[in-house]
Amino acid sequence: MTIPEVVVFDLGKVLVDFDYGIAARKIAARGDLDDDDVKGFLDRSPAPYHYETGLITRREFFEAVRKATSFDGSFEEFGSFFADIFWEIPSMIEMHATLRRHGIPTYIFSNTNDLAVEHIRRNFPFFSNFDGYILSYEVGAMKPDAKIYEALEKMSGKRSANILYLDDRTENIAAGAARGWQVILQESPEKSWAAMKESGLLSRV
Repeated sequence: MTIPEVVVFDLGKVLVDFDYGIAARKIAARGDLDDDDVKGFLDRSPAPYHYETGLITRREFFEAVRKATSFDGSFEEFGSFFADIFWEIPSMIEMHATLRRHGIPTYIFSNTNDLAVEHIRRNFPFFSNFDGYILSYEVGAMKPDAKIYEALEKMSGKRSANILYLDDRTENIAAGAARGWQVILQESPEKSWAAMKESGLLSRV
């Protein structure tokens, strides 16, 4: 069995949990739509996808949401509402800290946007302690597109079974496995810890 040399973490639902309903309620309170309609817009509109692949700027995303919801707040208020939806998953933060204490390289590999990343970097100290960050809005592609996996391989200098990858989405995990990566589907922190031990990596720590 190949013991992986680097560990790659998805962000949302792996290291931090989130709820877009929090943003929807705050945006709805300043516009013409109710909470469910705002969340429905965020779920179904192409605007979030365009934003998270870097096709539109944060200002353009704000304008799309403002027009759809009649949000009457400032851009700065919107940015705060949209980004402040996260909280840490403590046992997964500890997993990452354990790996880092023993010198194992780690990477963030996330479909995300710059407002979220700025908020997380500012409020969650763990985020600054990775060897690299592959972020969809910077790469111009979202998982499971091959382009973003190639970017991770290039940044880390590793391929195939030398990479261990944790994600909560089966389609993203499948794309990693197809490249020969070792993978862990995050169903619960407890299961992820058990799978990490089974990989042989924690025997080094």
